[in-house]
Formats: sequence, C-alpha cells, structure tokens
Amino acid sequence: MQGLEGIRVVEVGQMVAVPWATRLIADLGAEVVKVEPLDGDRSRRRGPFPGKPDISQSGLFTHLNLNKKSVVADLADAAGRSHLRELISSADLLIHDLAPDFADATGLHESELTQDHPSLVTVSVTPFGRSGPYSRWRAEDLQLIHGGGWGWLTPGCSEDAELPPLKPAGQQAGFQIGFAAATIALGALDRALRTGHGEYLDLAGMAYIASMLEGGFISWSYLNEIPGRTGTRILNPWRIFEVKDGRIFIVCVENDQWERLKEVMGTPEWSQMEIFDTQEGRYEAEDLLHMWLGEWAAPQSVMDLFHLGQANRIGFAPVNTIEQMLDDPHLQARDFLVEVDQPGLGKIILPGPPARLSNPWWSIRQPAPELGAHQGVGFDQPRVVPVNSKKVPSRPLDGVTVADFTWVWAGPFCTMHLAHLGAEVIKVESRQAPDLGRRLPIHSVNHEATPNTNGYFNQWGQGKKSVTLDLSTAEGQAIAKQIAVQCDLVVSNYATGVMDRFGLGYDDLAAERPDVIVGAISGYGHYGPYRHYLGYGPTTAPLSGLSSMTGHEGGKPEEVGVSLGDPAAGIATAYLLMAALIARRRTGEGQLIDTSLWEATASSAVEGWMQHVLTGNQPDLCGNRDPIMAPHNLYRCQGEDNWVAISCSSDQEWQAMASLLGINDSRFLTAASRKEFENQLDAQIETWTSTRDQWDVTRLLQDVGIPAMPSLDARALDQDPHLNARGFIERLNHQEVGALAHTGVPWLLHDGPNGVRTPAPMLGQHTEEILSSLLGLSDSEIIHLRDHNILS
Repeated sequence: MQGLEGIRVVEVGQMVAVPWATRLIADLGAEVVKVEPLDGDRSRRRGPFPGKPDISQSGLFTHLNLNKKSVVADLADAAGRSHLRELISSADLLIHDLAPDFADATGLHESELTQDHPSLVTVSVTPFGRSGPYSRWRAEDLQLIHGGGWGWLTPGCSEDAELPPLKPAGQQAGFQIGFAAATIALGALDRALRTGHGEYLDLAGMAYIASMLEGGFISWSYLNEIPGRTGTRILNPWRIFEVKDGRIFIVCVENDQWERLKEVMGTPEWSQMEIFDTQEGRYEAEDLLHMWLGEWAAPQSVMDLFHLGQANRIGFAPVNTIEQMLDDPHLQARDFLVEVDQPGLGKIILPGPPARLSNPWWSIRQPAPELGAHQGVGFDQPRVVPVNSKKVPSRPLDGVTVADFTWVWAGPFCTMHLAHLGAEVIKVESRQAPDLGRRLPIHSVNHEATPNTNGYFNQWGQGKKSVTLDLSTAEGQAIAKQIAVQCDLVVSNYATGVMDRFGLGYDDLAAERPDVIVGAISGYGHYGPYRHYLGYGPTTAPLSGLSSMTGHEGGKPEEVGVSLGDPAAGIATAYLLMAALIARRRTGEGQLIDTSLWEATASSAVEGWMQHVLTGNQPDLCGNRDPIMAPHNLYRCQGEDNWVAISCSSDQEWQAMASLLGINDSRFLTAASRKEFENQLDAQIETWTSTRDQWDVTRLLQDVGIPAMPSLDARALDQDPHLNARGFIERLNHQEVGALAHTGVPWLLHDGPNGVRTPAPMLGQHTEEILSSLLGLSDSEIIHLRDHNILS
C-alpha cells in the first residue's frame, strides 16, 4: 500500500476549489467519488473546448477531475440525499462546497455529521464560511480576489491610477483555496486515522485569500500605510521590461544582488550615483532606476538576459507564454509536462505534480469521467480502519513536531499552516544572519526597530517557537541535525545546496533516520538544468505564464500583485507533508518533497494552459472580465477609488439583476449576447453603481442572489465585521510590539480550539526549552553551548 491508497473520499463540489482539493488527494492514490448535479459540474460547460462546446471535452473539467469517479444525484430530492448518505457512510473524508442552508437541508450539518459518523473528516469550502454576517452571500473567483484584498494590490506599481484594481488571470482564488482545503483535510484525516476522531472544518475562501497578501496587510498594521496597485515597491529594482524579443522580469531583493547587477551592466556611470547605493535610495529614485535599467535591457534577448542574470545570482525571469513553457528544457527534465490520454480530446500535455517525490506515489491512473459514468458503483478499495481512542478536544496536529529551516515567505507560509493545525513548529535561526523577514523595512513605526518588531516575520511566524544556533560551527550543525531527526517533519526553503553544506540535506538526515520526511522548497527545484538558479516568489508569475495572461484589455502583461510562488509553493508543500505523514504511519516509509516555486505556480495556470493545448491560442488580456460570464467586472461606486465586483454566471442571475437595476434591453437576454454587447452592458451597470455606496450595492445585489463584493484594501479587511466575527483578525499581545493586527486562521474547527495559539516568537526565545525538552540536554550542557557561542 502506497501513498493514500485505501483512503475513501466523497466530493460534492463544482468549478475549482473543491474539485482541485480532491484531485490533489486522488493523485496520491486515494479513491474519489465525485457527486455531481444532474446537469453536471459547472466546469463541464465552461471549457475551453477544442471546437464547439461539449461537456465531455471541457479543458478545465478535465484537468480538475482526473483520477475520479462520477455519479449524479439530485440533492434536492430524497433519493439523491439518500444516495449521498450511503456514500458518506463508507468514506473517510467528505469535501463539499454546498451553501450553508442547503448543506444543512441535505443532512450535512456539522452536528449531524459528527454524531452519525464520528471518524469522518468533513471540510466545508464556501466563499465566506458557514458563520458570520456574509455566510449566506455568494461569490465567484472575482469576488474572492477583490473581497480578500488581493485585487487591490494588483498589478502593483501601476502607472495609471485611473485603471481599476485587477484580477489575476484564471481562477487563482479557487486553486489556492483548493490547496488549503487538501492540506487541512489531510491534517485532520491523520488524526482521525490515529484516534478515530473526525473533525468538521469550515474553510472560508475570503479569509484564505486575505491570509496570503504578503506585506499587504501588515504594512497597514505596522506602518500605517495602505499598499495598493499604484505606488512604489519597497525593494528595487523590481519590474517587467520589454526587450528585443519579449519581456524579462528583474528583481533585486538584497543589496549584494544590486551590486552584481551593476557589474553585469558594465558599471554604467548612472549606477554609481550615491542615491542608488541603498534600498531607501533606490526606492526614492525608482523611476530613474527603472528607466536606465530598461534602456540597458531593451536591445537584448529574453533568454540571453535570463541566463546572464542567473549566472550572476540575480533574479531574472522570462515572461513566459504557455507555448514557451511546453518547450522549456527544465520543465521537461523534471517531468512536469505529463501526457494524458483523455477520451474525446486524445493525448494532451498537462501540468504535472506541484512537487517531485522520492517515493513516486503521484500518478494519473484514469481520465476525467463522463457525467454519471460510475452510477451505482461505490468504493473499490478496502477502507483503512481508524484506531479508536478516548476523545480529547485538540487541534489535528497536536503532538506533531516540525523542524523549520525556512526564511522569508514560502517556507514560513508552509510551516505557519502546520502551526495553525496544531503542530509544534521549531524555527531554527541564527543571530549572525537573521531571517530576511526580520530585516525587511516593515518594522513597527511605534517601536524601536529590532529583529522582533518586524511585521513580515511576525505575520508568518505566528504560533511557532524560535531556537538560535550558529550553523557555521560543527557543534551548531550537529544540534540542528539532532532537532531535525527528532522531529516528525523537516521543512526548508534555502537555496539549493545550502542544507547539504550544513550537513542537513535529505541524504544526511535519511542516513540517521530512514523514514525522515523532508519538504524542500526552492525556486526551480533540486534537480534539472536551472536547479542552481535564484528563484524568488515575484519571479514565478512571469515564469508560469500568469503574467502573460494578466492585464487590462489593450494593455501589457502585468504582475499579479503578490509573490504568488511563495504561498503557492508553501501550501502545496504543506499538503504533501500531510500526505507523507499519513503514509509513513501506515508504511514506515519517508519522503523527500522537492517543491519548485515555478511548478507550484504553474499548477494554477490551468485555463490558459488548456486553451493553448486545445486551441493553439494564448488567452487575451481581459482585465476583470471573464471569457464566458457577463457581466463580470469591477464597477466604480460613489466616492474616491471605490469599486464593486459584480458577476452573473447564469441567465437567472442576470434576470434578477436586470430587474433590480431596471434594465430591459433585448441585447442582454442571453449569455452570448451579453458578451457581444459587453461594453454597453458594463456602461449601464456603472451608471447605476457610480451613484451608490459600494456596500449598499453589494447588499442590494446579494439580497437577490447576485455575487457582489467591494474591492477591499488592508484597512477595510482589518475593520471588516465578517472577518472579525469569525476571529480571523488576530491581535495577540506580542512582547515587543503589543497587540497589533495580523491575519489569522482562515478555517474553524467544530471540535477543537480555534485561533492562533501564540504570537510570533522573539529571536531565540525557546532555545533552552527545546534543547531541554526535545533533545534532553542538561542545564550544564546548555550553559556550555551558550558560553561557547553555539546558541547565537
């Protein structure tokens, strides 16, 4: 038995988030039965299609539903509900996206499920969660992106303040929420299999998107600043440049990278100006910096610049199209490009797993199913019988320990989620070279700057413990190795080769603990032609094709507002760590998870990918619009820079909206005609919204079942009554900065405690505690290490 074989999953979900979560689980061996409505998952009708629309040939549905069975059931009917209950009775895991009231009427209320199926893990994935003021509201990806604050930051550094906030291309909210749903589902399932105690987890999509805003939220709480789509980035240079044969992205995160970039350029006279010597100076003069840097880059080719910059350890990345990724030698060498034989579509190339696994559990075993292809068929695999023990209210990962060798964002984002699930996360740090997250210019303006006053670290370090070691010494490395092999999981995101130099690479740890589980995150992965290239989160939207598909109509390719590769790789690694933990308890085998920021991000570029594969076309830039739905846009409201996101996914929704707005126009009767006359449609809607408050518009539309949500900034998120009612905005008392606001846990447990347990740790705060409790060192041994500067 390998991976998740024997795990039985029932999916009741449509479009992206829930189907993606269950596909991630199915790819590792679990058996997934997808329960669809009689007319099928909405994504069957969305496409893209190779020709005329055909529900058996939808590219989006195909990608999201490989390795599954399909049954149909009318859940509004007693027979359909009975069929669902029968499947649930023999399942280990249920993941659904049913609206709260309909879920309750279907028999999926948390109290009913936990009573009838004590060992079942259920994850409810809804736009706003099952409780709180917005819990009955509706949303598409557009509303979650803007309501969660991501859209307000996108594209970042826009030169035109009149352009609205922007939605990244595709269904990015759905994919990231799907990764999170898979992670928390498997975390809770690990406990259920160990103890027989299930859980009901209530995941709110808006909160999850608000939890991945990089420095967007904490700039408000720590600096009293509200980042947005315009303005200047803290770190410079940082921009997409047009060059001879395409576009190149360039970023310098650290000062030494800027110094190397000057040398690569031949040290031009302008680069020697004193104002460019510091990050602060480059921030003040970023317009001149980017002008001159753009002039240097313009006559050169994309790939020449990419390899030149990377040869000098500078963050250069091509702005790829899907076609360019399909031809890329690195993705080919890492087997990221997977051939799938899908009936009706033939052999097509799809994105592969978000990480490479040393134990190759990941596989495509069967194509996406025809609608109802498995009607009357149950689960094939024998069920894994959970062990029963006395029930004690707890978080799913209580008792699990994690050795955290991470910095900046991708790794800390991963381990923060493990801490949110209850794990004891032990962050190994160094006073000689503190985490960059402790050094970025986001220190509380109300406190003297120290390594403990940085909002960036304090956001992503929540719930963790800190140990300081001098890893340049043999003694420090030896203690770090002891911590690693004693812990249940090990996570790192240093550059390729760094952990090996410390004697902490996978082979070093496996030699002492053969069943070690290691999550190793890097820009390009730990093997392949680009393995030593410098990879930061900001480079991954350009690399993955997302930038080439994101932008305003008639404009240019743009960034996606946040360094998406970091949270994408972080949560993808967390999901795989949970799967590896379950598998090791059953098989005794360890796992190396080799996660590439590039591949984790490309995993969510699916609609554009499928459009190219099935039609040969690159998607056009469409701003906040949608290839299918109309209306689907951001509309001006009363006041300065106030916007509301509105969409209609069906004729019924449009009819309700048209009635409310008093629009009676034959051009808008069908979805096809609304797309044809979309400019006129948007103009009529904005005439109505522009004289109204954005929240009044939202409530009026939500009251008649229309997805609507303001585009929110950080201050609005901090003060949002729904997020606060669900306990998502945390204000724990930190020893140095006090009770500043941070984003917290985007899900609620039915049986366990909720909320963040502790604020981020002070540098080295738990060193003696961990050396004593985990490693069993005596007081005298610890004093000896401190006297010899090993604990620094």
